[in-house]
Amino acid sequence: MSGAPETTPEEPSAPQVKKSVFKRLLPLLILVAGLGAFFGLGLNDYVSLDTLRDNREALGAWVAANLALAVGIYVLAYALSTAFSLPTGALLTLTGGFLFGTWLGGFLTVIGATIGASVVFLAAKTALGDALRAKAGGAIRKMEEGFRENAFNYLLVLRLVPLFPFFVVNLAPAFLGVPLRTYVAATFIGIIPGTFVYASVGNGLGAIFAAGQEPDLGIIFKPEVLGPIVALAALSLVPVFYKKFKARSAGGAGA
Repeated sequence: MSGAPETTPEEPSAPQVKKSVFKRLLPLLILVAGLGAFFGLGLNDYVSLDTLRDNREALGAWVAANLALAVGIYVLAYALSTAFSLPTGALLTLTGGFLFGTWLGGFLTVIGATIGASVVFLAAKTALGDALRAKAGGAIRKMEEGFRENAFNYLLVLRLVPLFPFFVVNLAPAFLGVPLRTYVAATFIGIIPGTFVYASVGNGLGAIFAAGQEPDLGIIFKPEVLGPIVALAALSLVPVFYKKFKARSAGGAGA
């Protein structure tokens, strides 16, 4: 009785491997190219408080006449700015508060920033995250497991308190295996306090410009503002400490 000859799967050729790697890296390369184009084309020269000050009346009138369109453009602009990691977050948040008021402007900013941050997360996860985790050593895997176990709480702290640049917090969870749903939820909730602080400053930009003054962009670091945010961050860590305390107590009882 003769059987069919066994076949072994063919190894992918070098061009196929390169094509696969390029396809995986393409989303991240597009985001990097967008950041380079922003500075290469000199667009950063136009994104400033002076530009907003000089065009505030025309912008205000256009938004009042085209509110729905203005809302869509603002959310898209903020999402793209976040996705390309442009250094425009504070200015755009002020602009949102100025054009739409504290509450609507703050809400639209949270939506746009969450969308943009999610794009960065998915691009980094697709391009590098899975490959890095596959090659990670034992120490990295242990750190990944510890972070992922309490990912929502840790991410909430990183979003609430500006310990690291926003784009760093966008990227790091992609390399630690954080689920997209957890990432989106922690990002959306965590950026709310800081966003509305800046949106409220933006809401008063008209009076600030009229007085010939500059807005206080360091307001987030004032004790009366930062204190409650830090308290919220500490509160979000309570479940983590309780879980660890309970695990240690159970381990001690078992021993």
